[in-house]
Amino acid sequence: MKRAIPFIKYRFFAITISVLVIIAGVGLTIAQDGFNLGIDFQPGLRTQVHIDGANVDAETVRLLIDREIDGVQVISVGDPAEMNFMIRVQDDGDLDDFNAVMTERITNLLRQSYGAVEVLETAYVGPRFSQDLTGNAIWLVIGALGLILVYIWFRFRFAYAIASIVTLTHDVLIMLGVIGAFQLEVTTATIAAVLTIIGYSLNDTIVIFDRIRENENLLRETGYAQVIDTSITQSLTRTVITSLTTLLAVAAIYVFAVGEIQLFALNLMVGIVVGTFSSIFIASPVLLALANRQIKRNKALGAKGPKVAKVAGKEASAADAGAKSSNEVSFDQKKAVIEQMAQKRSSNKAGKSKAKKKSKK
Repeated sequence: MKRAIPFIKYRFFAITISVLVIIAGVGLTIAQDGFNLGIDFQPGLRTQVHIDGANVDAETVRLLIDREIDGVQVISVGDPAEMNFMIRVQDDGDLDDFNAVMTERITNLLRQSYGAVEVLETAYVGPRFSQDLTGNAIWLVIGALGLILVYIWFRFRFAYAIASIVTLTHDVLIMLGVIGAFQLEVTTATIAAVLTIIGYSLNDTIVIFDRIRENENLLRETGYAQVIDTSITQSLTRTVITSLTTLLAVAAIYVFAVGEIQLFALNLMVGIVVGTFSSIFIASPVLLALANRQIKRNKALGAKGPKVAKVAGKEASAADAGAKSSNEVSFDQKKAVIEQMAQKRSSNKAGKSKAKKKSKK
């Protein structure tokens, strides 16, 4: 068996890095007035236009429209040479027919300055729809975490379930922190990316947990921390190769795609890195902490060690008693087998003697 890498030794350093990243993400998000919500999560208009015959950039277009309309956002879509721009304006509720009025005002301003302007796409989201979508997105993530908790509890044990939920919460917080810190637009694609990373990270975590559970029985005389290190080391090649291949595929999507697909790929790239890190340095240390806590509680009550940590730190007297009882059981089994063999031999001899008597007659 290959030498185990001491991942558990660096758990406090890894957890400290995660906490600092989460705090930095939350702080930068708050400093920039929250998330950069897309048209899906706030009422407003989003229109994509093509400007023909002019060489302008997104900032120039924004300054032009901002003279008449406050709070407008403009981004370039695709190749900047194609002069395609996405324009977004928030609905503050002052206009009755916001969609039609605002679209006409934007196109008139652009045509007055640049001439030929073509409206490629227009989308409007009302206040009620945006509120409902935000609430549904939050409940969707909470529901997914709840179902995962039940599944891991049923598939493994409760300590494994708690460690998995802590890990997934860690991944979601870091992803949201990065999105808020860099002011990436939050759309329905962002929610899809978060749910995808929850499933991806959970898959990595379950692979390691399954190996830990298997090694609990194979490495009975080894400490629980060593069992975890051995399990992670055995799964490391699979984890790294899977993450790298997935990351390469998603990176290709990010390079060649545009718009929301590109943003979706960027969120996935962040999530894959975070999910791989947490599966190794967050999930298993949390499981170890829960196991050690249960061991201390059971020792204080004078009970046996917990099932989740039955290989982690038994007292010497308990180990001796267990070894003695196992020897006694094995002796009794040997005695029973010997008696059964003796009975079979005696029955075989009796059968042979009867057969000889019959043949003589």
